[in-house]
Amino acid sequence: MRYFIELAYDGTNFHGWQKQPNAITIQEVLETCLAKIFQQKVEVIGAGRTDTGVHAKHFIAHFDLEKSFKAKDLIYKLNRMLPEAIVVYQIYPVKADAHARFDAISREYKYYISLEKNPFTRDFSCLIPGKIEVDIMNEACEILKKHTDFQCFSKVKTDVRTYNCKIEKADWQKIEDQLIFTIVADRFLRNMVRAIVGTLLEIGKRKKTLSDLEEILKSKNRSRAGKSMAAKGLFLHKITYPENLKLN
Repeated sequence: MRYFIELAYDGTNFHGWQKQPNAITIQEVLETCLAKIFQQKVEVIGAGRTDTGVHAKHFIAHFDLEKSFKAKDLIYKLNRMLPEAIVVYQIYPVKADAHARFDAISREYKYYISLEKNPFTRDFSCLIPGKIEVDIMNEACEILKKHTDFQCFSKVKTDVRTYNCKIEKADWQKIEDQLIFTIVADRFLRNMVRAIVGTLLEIGKRKKTLSDLEEILKSKNRSRAGKSMAAKGLFLHKITYPENLKLN
């Protein structure tokens, strides 16, 4: 039987989701807990990678298990065993061929920027004081939505076959002393959101223009775009799937 597991995590002290040698990751910690509970290896496949220090308010993974269990009891046991930075919300059966990564329809990320020093947001946002023009950054977002090739925002050494992504939504909101960038797309490249945020902020500070953004996108050159923003401000906020994957 295949199951989806819904979780959230504070990525501050983890080297991202995916297992890697000599580093603590969310996937490794979760698999270790499941193995202890069921006394067997349980491989967990995530919806995608999150980089070191990036957070997730909503993350989906899947695993296969023939042993029967009560979801409520397993959630309770996992949350007792997992560190405080990781929480499991739901576990439910899905179709045998359902895939946490490949069946995802869209992913939503949010990036948080504090405009003033705030001890209560310092671990989950990037502090950037000074004037930032939100209106022109939202104009830049409209340009992004007209493009599909985002190689200029991708890490140089990556094994993807294509740099094409379809951005459904991209916008900035100012709420009190915070700026919140929201972006929704069918897929994202490694480092893409943080590179986009860095570039849009340069536009918001009038260091780059809207015409510059067009040229950056056409260039497909990562060095032309803005810097990659700090991981601590980035959250994977939501992953959407077809409704028919879940078993009744």
